Amino acid sequence: QVDLMESGGGSVLAGGSLRLSCTYSMDAYTSRIMAWFRQAPAKAREGVAALATLDGRPFYAASVDGRAAINRDTAKNTMFLHLNNLKPDDTVMYYCASGWRGGSQLDAQRFTSWGQGTQVTVST
Repeated sequence: QVDLMESGGGSVLAGGSLRLSCTYSMDAYTSRIMAWFRQAPAKAREGVAALATLDGRPFYAASVDGRAAINRDTAKNTMFLHLNNLKPDDTVMYYCASGWRGGSQLDAQRFTSWGQGTQVTVST
């Protein structure tokens, strides 16, 4: 069973930072790629960052423009997404994903398992 649970969302002022956490089961970690996505209401789920589980190599979406960092703590079965210089447009739900089926690391269609999401709200 693949279990993913996000936490760390909340409200922050523009220009601030947040660290999102995704705690996962060992089954989730068998995926060669784990990733963070975000989704605004009535919009498609957008890839933010992905992590190769074998070597920790990161992949980032151009849209985050160097404001995101993805890493993990393997001892705690937790993956992190650090978001810096947050903007109001970053106000969306963030999800972690596992069960990569190959292809693009930032394509939501390539992942089979999802957490429930954590809300980030950025205000001015």
